[in-house]
Amino acid sequence: MEWQDGFGYEQVVMRQLEVLWGKSRQKAGGRTNLLLSHLLDTAAVAELMWDHFLAPSPKRMLNALSRGRGRLFFAWLCGVHDCGKATPAFQRVDAEGAAAVRRAGLGWDESSVRRARWRHDKAGGTLLLRLLREAGWGAEQVDWVWPLIAGHHGTVPSKGVLAGRAARGEPQGKGPAWARVQAVVVEVFTRLVGFADLADVQARLVPTRAEQLQLSGLVVMADWIASDERHFPGVDDLAQVSMPGARDRAVKAWGRLGLRGGWGRLEVPPVDVFERRFDHGARPSQELVVEVARRMRVPGLLVVEAPMGEGKTKAALAAAEVLAARFGADGVFVGMPTQATSDPMFSQVRAWLERIDAELAGQVALLHGKRMFNKEWQSLLEDPQADPDGFFGGVDEDDVYGIADSPFGTGGGEPGERRAPAEWFLGRKRGLLSPFVVGTIDQLLFAATRTKHVMLRAAGLVGKVVVLDEVHAADVYMSQFLAEALRWLGQARVPVVLLSATLPSAQCRTLVGAYLAGSASADSFDVAELPAPQGYPSVTAACLVEDAADYDVQTARQWRGDLPVAVTVLPESDTGEQGREAEEAIAEVLLDRLAEGGCALVIRNTVPRAQQAFEVLCGRFGDGEVRLLHGRMTAHDRADGTEEALSLLGPPGKGKRRPERLILVATQLAEQSFDVDADLLVTDLTTIDLLLQRLGRIHRHDGVERPSRVRRPEVIVTGFAPRDGAAPWILPESEGIYGRYLLLRTAAMVCAANGGGWSVPGDVPGLVERVYGEAPDVVPSAWRADEQQARQEWTARQGERARSAEPFLLTRAGEHTKATLEALHYGAAPGSLAEHRLEAVVRDGRRSVEVILVRQDERGFRTLAGRWLGVNGEVLADDVVEETLGATVRLPAALTEAAERDLKPLDGWRSHPWLKHSRALILTADASTTLGEYAVRYDAKLGLVVEGGPRRSRRRFGESRTARPPWAR
Repeated sequence: MEWQDGFGYEQVVMRQLEVLWGKSRQKAGGRTNLLLSHLLDTAAVAELMWDHFLAPSPKRMLNALSRGRGRLFFAWLCGVHDCGKATPAFQRVDAEGAAAVRRAGLGWDESSVRRARWRHDKAGGTLLLRLLREAGWGAEQVDWVWPLIAGHHGTVPSKGVLAGRAARGEPQGKGPAWARVQAVVVEVFTRLVGFADLADVQARLVPTRAEQLQLSGLVVMADWIASDERHFPGVDDLAQVSMPGARDRAVKAWGRLGLRGGWGRLEVPPVDVFERRFDHGARPSQELVVEVARRMRVPGLLVVEAPMGEGKTKAALAAAEVLAARFGADGVFVGMPTQATSDPMFSQVRAWLERIDAELAGQVALLHGKRMFNKEWQSLLEDPQADPDGFFGGVDEDDVYGIADSPFGTGGGEPGERRAPAEWFLGRKRGLLSPFVVGTIDQLLFAATRTKHVMLRAAGLVGKVVVLDEVHAADVYMSQFLAEALRWLGQARVPVVLLSATLPSAQCRTLVGAYLAGSASADSFDVAELPAPQGYPSVTAACLVEDAADYDVQTARQWRGDLPVAVTVLPESDTGEQGREAEEAIAEVLLDRLAEGGCALVIRNTVPRAQQAFEVLCGRFGDGEVRLLHGRMTAHDRADGTEEALSLLGPPGKGKRRPERLILVATQLAEQSFDVDADLLVTDLTTIDLLLQRLGRIHRHDGVERPSRVRRPEVIVTGFAPRDGAAPWILPESEGIYGRYLLLRTAAMVCAANGGGWSVPGDVPGLVERVYGEAPDVVPSAWRADEQQARQEWTARQGERARSAEPFLLTRAGEHTKATLEALHYGAAPGSLAEHRLEAVVRDGRRSVEVILVRQDERGFRTLAGRWLGVNGEVLADDVVEETLGATVRLPAALTEAAERDLKPLDGWRSHPWLKHSRALILTADASTTLGEYAVRYDAKLGLVVEGGPRRSRRRFGESRTARPPWAR
């Protein structure tokens, strides 16, 4: 080939280039893929990523640091990633390839190399450290590039690891022959890509650490695409290796995979954006949000505080469109507090995108563990089963490209036929790379953890506008990850929109400070000059302009006038195991309030209380007028229950008729981002912000006919009991979840309003600030000693929980000012690199597991619904697989140890890509069993019922003081 003669290398070196392999014959479609071929394939994929995937903002960054040659530099950076395969440590792992390399004059001591356990990613980092220095690169440029190469298999090592004995000896390649061929591999690749030589590649600027993390993820993405033998079969003849050939292969693969970016370069939407997107004019607060977004001088943080039902989500989407157009974002990520709240948001985002460009509506990915049961998501997929990330995370250690167990085949159909994101984006760890994403906030929090392949998640966020709803729901533990994520997003100049109806001012200042600290690449940022909003709703914009904070804090008129909400205390005494007095009391109240009809929402803080209330209310009102929704229902039942609740009590529509009388009993699932409109709320005592969130589920919409007895909104608070001359008794389970200190202060506000009420939303900011602020006169004097003790315990516990997150945070304490990714994963907490533990990493509380419920009879196994599975649980038909997985349910935390010890997949599941990861809880024909010391049964109406315990009490199993947090209910 012409380049071989033109480059003028010795024949011996050319013979070595002809045998250095990058993919073995077994992993390259039956034909060895030469190392140089794989490097060029990856560079060619990177070129297509630049042309069809990267957002304008990272392109501007790459052009700035490489003197306008961003596309060329990006291709080189991605392609050079596997240079470390030109070492004995890698070349020895395939016997056929190793023999050819030895025959070409490149040898090694097998025993030394075998003992070293030297990986080719670290070898590549070591190799580039030497070659870039020899080429005259400056130290700061070398220092940020090598970690991207050394970390392209998911973890970034320290320079000390590279400087170890293994790097200097046989595994790296000892002697002049290895040094020469390694330099030639990199030089030939560099010149074939389009640079004059290695010195010509050197960048002019150093990207920020967050931008480096994004580039690291994009390198991984290019590598994974180019490593798929289905699209890049081997090329074992050096004469056939060329950049034009690699580009031809890449174009064909890209087309077959159907990969694409988002909306590209947007025009700033016109002032009538609300009419165009939502068919109505903007409310004052919505108009303000968009105006402030238009005024932001650089990418920054936008905090929107507005009442429930005010239309914050629509305002955020409109603002996201403005911010994307102004700052070069190519898509959005919308993060919600729970799986249940993500589903309706998925529909809303798709409808919004439909108005921008009909084709975009099909590019929205839904990311959470139960998305398979979202009917809208299912309808978008050509094959409802082609969703490998829906039920288990994690890539096996030998599946370094995330393609094992994939049911995709070759990638699934022609791109033009597909109505959902490309199937490649649906693989493990890749979801955030989709152009538009709706999912739980966990997806963002994962990007703030020191976990394997965290750079892929970062790459998925940079280049988007990030919208997070209900941010007040993050507890002190989760808030550590949220603040860490905001630091990285701020440094990457990603526009972020935070939404809340009840955000304490201290929490707001913490979030703003984290974002600005990231923008300034500092350990902290003083937000003392951040003005407090002087009204409600409010919008707070914060960005860094010329190293100084730029704030824009505005307020707007409420869309609706204040509603006078009656507050009623329904005392509940400590009844222990004496019976159902509390539920009977609720039934009496509801019989009175709903005598003329109406719809009530009853929210209990634990599943057992919700189940018991449901049973009592069914006995009083009949099964047809009572519904139950909680987190211990199977995935199928929970999805159906959520859909029914939204259908019955959702926004009014043409021809839609509300039930004459209905009671929905739920846990915290109904607390926020749950668009139901009830006439009356009965709730257990919770913290004031969450109590107000629950209150936002009543009288939510105008134009609803309500019976006279529920025409005025009312909240009835139970789960505690005031006491004369002493602090109130509070349900122990509630204290275990929320802590006694905030509950005491909330109870004081409730008792003060008992028999009167609040003006909502006008009173909301003041109520939240009273409870969460430092005012000493919130509780009556008789409670203050109790409050002081509770505060001490709460403060200690908050500090303990915050510290417990530190081992998992992406950046260790004191290292936020580091300039490169070196040692990013050094000191990661044990187990934190495991994908399946991500939920446990970012969510506090006792660990729990999910199981699949199956029935067993004398013949074999059946699904929970009764369909035959086989003697060993064999599953063949797709619809049976779906039904089997639909019986997934989360166990209470107290059953975790027994479940992990005793439960395993059925024998017939072990070869199925999804079911082999799932534990089966085998029930008898009547849907009951025992697990450890607990009796367990599944009831079609109640969900999972757990009774007994260490003392074998038949009392229904409740929650301890270290209970799973509300999101798990």
